[in-house]
Amino acid sequence: MKIMIDGNQVNYELEGPASAPVVMLSHALATNMSIWDPQIEVLARDFRVLRYDTLGHGASDAPPGPYTLDQLANQAAGLLDSLKIARVHFVGLSMGGMIAQTLALAKPQLVASMVLCNASSRIPPEAQALWQERIRIAESEGMEPWIEPAVARWFTAPFRAAHPEVIERVRGMIRKTSASGCAACCHAIAALDLTDRLQAIQAPALVIVGEEDQGTPVAMSRTIHERIKGSEMVVLPSASHLANVEQPQAFNRTVTTFLSHVVIGAKG
Repeated sequence: MKIMIDGNQVNYELEGPASAPVVMLSHALATNMSIWDPQIEVLARDFRVLRYDTLGHGASDAPPGPYTLDQLANQAAGLLDSLKIARVHFVGLSMGGMIAQTLALAKPQLVASMVLCNASSRIPPEAQALWQERIRIAESEGMEPWIEPAVARWFTAPFRAAHPEVIERVRGMIRKTSASGCAACCHAIAALDLTDRLQAIQAPALVIVGEEDQGTPVAMSRTIHERIKGSEMVVLPSASHLANVEQPQAFNRTVTTFLSHVVIGAKG
């Protein structure tokens, strides 16, 4: 389904019991909302599940960039407003986790809890050149040169060897991503600098990271965990950056356990 948010068409899906608490899923850079396919059946049993394509991705519009994380968080907030959803449990993967932090700081009333998966709270100065190179490649050469380096970072070698069909689907997802939209989101990510503000987040939080994540290593998740008071942290073995795809059963179990506790706690 599509809906107009701030002049842009946003693609989304809403599944699960209509009266259940809403879980909102925000995907990683150069993917789309189908990256959450391994979670939908499990989550939609007990929750109303809202997933969407971030600007520049999937079937959502890709307006001219660069984008900012505030802009991407406003997209999420605008979608909630249009759908008359007052409060969500926000689950963000990589870029989606950055959007989650931004939204929780800017509009805390919208975030009942959050799960930050394989995310960072700051892009260090030494990584700026890497992000500028990714922007240059996307803008000048398109998404094809992104594919193999991304796949190598996102999955462990054993998983790549054992699940070629999954890897091929992910390759197709990257290939179909708007190059200009991806570059525009890279600008937003490169400006990420929220670490020193995280102590202001009051929402219950779960931090999940793949033990072998190269892009957002365990240390980055530990930094987030240490700064969000009362947060939980889980490291998933035998998983890299797209831990929800590589270890779906462990990921789903971890997320549903957290969400169930949060919902029960909210009911008192």
